[in-house]
Amino acid sequence: MRVLITGSNGQLGRAIKKESQNFESLKLYFTDIEETDICSKESVKAAFEKYTPNIVVNCAAYTAVDSAEDERENAYALNAQAPANLAEQCVTKNIKLIHISTDYVFDGKGNTPYLETDKVNPLSVYGQSKLKGEELAMAIGNTMVIRTSWLYSAYGNNFMKSILKYGQERPELRVVFDQTGTPTLANDLAIAILQIVQKTDKLFVPEIFHFSNQGVCSWFDFAYEIIKQAGLSTKIIPITTNEYPTKAIRPQYSVLNKQKISNLLEMGIPHWRQSLVKCLQEYLR
Repeated sequence: MRVLITGSNGQLGRAIKKESQNFESLKLYFTDIEETDICSKESVKAAFEKYTPNIVVNCAAYTAVDSAEDERENAYALNAQAPANLAEQCVTKNIKLIHISTDYVFDGKGNTPYLETDKVNPLSVYGQSKLKGEELAMAIGNTMVIRTSWLYSAYGNNFMKSILKYGQERPELRVVFDQTGTPTLANDLAIAILQIVQKTDKLFVPEIFHFSNQGVCSWFDFAYEIIKQAGLSTKIIPITTNEYPTKAIRPQYSVLNKQKISNLLEMGIPHWRQSLVKCLQEYLR
């Protein structure tokens, strides 16, 4: 099985590279935006001719949520047009596409974990561009969408690493307590993706799925646990979203229901605290 991974230098791309060591039957090829501009149809076509994949996993995305408010064109190019370009080539060559999306397609006004079939209503340009990418790719065909939330890892820029950095520099940190979701260790998502890729005939379903770790927390809870597990003495102070204004509006509640993908993979999904311990052990050793 020949697998092309786009966005190879991002958190998820790097996690797939690490976890793929346990999936020896797969032949993985990694490409990033510098080598393959997936916003360009010609570049996508050239990459498909070079790597001749059986399946493509699109990990590339414009993820700067606040910057997207001012860089709408860039966000839509990478989050909407690029997955459409990939899907078009996949359909032409009968290749399957796994496209990664986000919990930010929801408006956060619910209070029970979101199902794949629940109404979408993104509040930000980032969320709107990601939803457009889902819609375009799925309308073209051969596309499986996996929405995830609050992605972090030992690689790249993310909330965990920011809290560790500032926790070592400052005596206290102010973190919002009224936005609720679930952190997702990129490595756990990578393993789920690789399992689907390894058994494509059985597990690839051209529908929307949700994947995050288990459990529910606020950003405050997550920060508190990071500081505690890292053995730091930094004080974490809970604040409201109104006390920490940002350019983009985030959903207040974006917990994802994972039952559909759990049933598909016939596997349990780790709790976010359990995965945080694993990630910190890797990052701090």
